Amino acid sequence: MSNEMQLKLIETYSMVCDFFDKNPQWNSIRLSNNYKPTQFSDQEAVTIYLFVGLYEKRFKIKEIHNFAKHYLHDWFPKLTSYEKFNNRLTTLNSIFYNISLDIISNNIPKNAQFQTQLIDSMPIITCKQRNRTAKVARECTDKGYCSTKKMFYFGLKFHLLAFRVKGTIPFPNKIYFSAASENDLSIVKELNWLDNLQDTDVFADKIYIDKDYFEPREQWLQLDLFTPVKVVKGTPECLKQRDFAYNNLFSTAVSKVRQPIESYFNWFIEKTGIQNASKVRSTNGLWLHCFGKLAIAYLTFII
Repeated sequence: MSNEMQLKLIETYSMVCDFFDKNPQWNSIRLSNNYKPTQFSDQEAVTIYLFVGLYEKRFKIKEIHNFAKHYLHDWFPKLTSYEKFNNRLTTLNSIFYNISLDIISNNIPKNAQFQTQLIDSMPIITCKQRNRTAKVARECTDKGYCSTKKMFYFGLKFHLLAFRVKGTIPFPNKIYFSAASENDLSIVKELNWLDNLQDTDVFADKIYIDKDYFEPREQWLQLDLFTPVKVVKGTPECLKQRDFAYNNLFSTAVSKVRQPIESYFNWFIEKTGIQNASKVRSTNGLWLHCFGKLAIAYLTFII
């Protein structure tokens, strides 16, 4: 391994240790006779996962373990077997989520536009429609429809509220995972994401249109929602034709502002392959797939 990669490995390990030092409760995640391993630590396991995923673009646990066994043995001589390594990581899945939250809350770029935010969701697919029923993580996944891909699928949704950043992809403000069938607007209402925004323009898809919900917030929060125009069912054809040019221009303008959040999802998928979770075989494995890849992607903000 080159000197540059050795320095990056040291940097990753130091950062992981800092996260553990700030969160001593992580040492109590595994309440068993071996909850404080002395030979191969949790910090080492998390470091290997993040380092190999970030710099080697290997995301399957088997691939990560094989790489560590062959190329990182001098650094981690007490590396456990693949089975133990996999069990360790799936048990520690929540740590990766907390690392992600720490990164996005403490590294907001200076040019983030707090008064302009984008909101949307993307699917995480454990099983496509051609399979009759999903057999993995059924307590947290279900069947949903992705209008962008025009397909039914089993899995989760990743919800994102992000600050607009001129000239690049948005920076996350709020993140959340839900079952695939959950309505995007219902999640926003449940989490009260918009109730803490003041004097903010929010750009969203048509699914977020709800006058009864947004009109009061326009008054007491000065919150403006911009979505592509949705033609009301039953509108006379003459009115549709009259307003066509305006509606088309307005929808195009909104879509242009919203486009970076689509770029964000494409960047996220390209960096980690998070959207394809078809190889996951357990609930903890699914959360590791989601949270681990989230942490890998967000590490690029600080490393």
